[in-house]
Amino acid sequence: MSTYKKEVGTAVQNAAGTLSGVVEGQLWYDSTAASFKYQYPNVTSAGSWSTGNPLNTARFALASAGTYTSALAFGGGPGQTAVTESYDGTSWTEVNDLNTARQGVSGAGADNTSALAVAGANVGGSNNLANVESWNGTSWTEITDINTARRIGAATGIQTAALFFAGYTTTPTGLTESWNGSAWTEVNDMNTARYALAGAGTQPSSLAISGVTTVRVAVTESWNGTSWTEVNDVNTVRAGLGGAGTDNTSALVFGGDVPPFTGATESWDGTSWTETSDMSTARGQTTGTGTKAAALVIGGEDPGGATGATEEWLGPGQPIGGWSTGGNLNTARKAMAMSGIGTQTTALCVGGQPNSSPNTANVESYNGTSWSETTDINTARNSSASTGTSTSGLVFFGNDGPGACVLNESWNGTSWTEVADGNTARRTVAGAGTDNTSALAFGGYTGTVRTGATESWNGSAWTELNDLNTARNSIAGTGTVPAALAFGGSTPTAPTGATELWNGTSWTEVNDLNTSRRDPSGSGGSSTSALAFGGETPGDTRRAETEEWNGSNWTEVADLSTARQQLGGVGTTSATLGFGGQDGPTFTAATEEWSSSSNTVKTITTS
Repeated sequence: MSTYKKEVGTAVQNAAGTLSGVVEGQLWYDSTAASFKYQYPNVTSAGSWSTGNPLNTARFALASAGTYTSALAFGGGPGQTAVTESYDGTSWTEVNDLNTARQGVSGAGADNTSALAVAGANVGGSNNLANVESWNGTSWTEITDINTARRIGAATGIQTAALFFAGYTTTPTGLTESWNGSAWTEVNDMNTARYALAGAGTQPSSLAISGVTTVRVAVTESWNGTSWTEVNDVNTVRAGLGGAGTDNTSALVFGGDVPPFTGATESWDGTSWTETSDMSTARGQTTGTGTKAAALVIGGEDPGGATGATEEWLGPGQPIGGWSTGGNLNTARKAMAMSGIGTQTTALCVGGQPNSSPNTANVESYNGTSWSETTDINTARNSSASTGTSTSGLVFFGNDGPGACVLNESWNGTSWTEVADGNTARRTVAGAGTDNTSALAFGGYTGTVRTGATESWNGSAWTELNDLNTARNSIAGTGTVPAALAFGGSTPTAPTGATELWNGTSWTEVNDLNTSRRDPSGSGGSSTSALAFGGETPGDTRRAETEEWNGSNWTEVADLSTARQQLGGVGTTSATLGFGGQDGPTFTAATEEWSSSSNTVKTITTS
């Protein structure tokens, strides 16, 4: 790791502005501002949820055990199931079933090789069970029953030292039982009898959170190894929520049924609950596992019924990138050529729709500080796609005034030349590629229908290839001809978060954006590393959310300073430029620069 001391020793250097080559932790003197400055890492002020791969079997009222990267999910409904799935940090794999199918089951355990399945119900979810099963990484074995059969309780701890508490017999109960690896012993009851609650912690240090008595309650109780003590309530009263945590001083709760379903997430510091970032999918009858810093929420029930959705939580203190202000465009506009030409410091803004007219041929060049006008494209248009470098680019398709077009122009660093047209006329299209000899166009609107049409450019002609799985317009994309990524957009019914991966032959659906939206922008240049930012959701709500793609999942990171849609974007996940777009009734010239170096310049003295 590069550090201030390793790179420059202990001397304080002088610079007129930002010091060139500054590294994390470095102090310098800005002679222009007459200030000492230093560079420090950005971190999240609150954690965030990202979409993980779903369970193979969607279900609710299931149980889980383990960690963020090594988890087990078992049982659940509708009806009752014995299905068990193991999580390796990326995907779920079906393994050997429970011996007794059940829902309303509780789970405890250290990882996906060591767990307990406790109690629950079968026969339509109404016949309470006392059965306990132990998982050894390969199969389940029935072991000593709990003393009182019940369902929808909570369990904490590990395979050899666990606590099982609350639940429903014929009424809500506060019964608590302790497991020592061979026998269950009744210990002190909870203060508030209830069911459909969340648990977090260990056998000697647990939390019991929210749930139902005859009504939903916000009550939290803390277990010290001997007895329960009421502590501060959660902020959102709910039932069927999930929980994670290491002990009674550090926990996370999420989801539940308020009603309706909620994605609310709260963090516990040993004294009080603090609301933090919501889950992407609101749901109840869910389960969770992990810690306050790194957790999973698994399955449950959403408005569509049983879900297999998995989300991954990373708590506060994770390094992130950030947006800073760059030089404004000379001409405010939206719907310029999407996908981008160039880099963060050598970018082109091509065409688009200014405030004064339906479209423009104007092109501007960015040098890392400011925009300057350069050679116009031959045909004014908006809602086109583009790709390439500042010396070898391509702009294709779009709206040339009469409507969707197939026009294609090539850039050599000095001038634009019209080259072979595409096959399917469309606008609000996305693109990917490396230069003016290699590009991919996908999605868009023909003027009558949304399309999933995909075409490949080889430097002389366009060839039709396999369509997207989800036809849509107002889409974003990045990557190359053999490996592209398509995300977001608008279907006939609503904005979508659908993400598809191109392998050179066909598209495969992968994990969705956390925020479904149309007219986002994207950057990255790779199908395994990308940014999605801005866009619009129903009600003409412009978005500022930025999400980062790691090849498997999207994670929310720092927002744009200006929420907007139909903006331009170019660059990589470590250095991106976002410019223009619509942020209100009129269009904007604002430019923002993204850096994932996780460093911010701070002034520590001024004169």
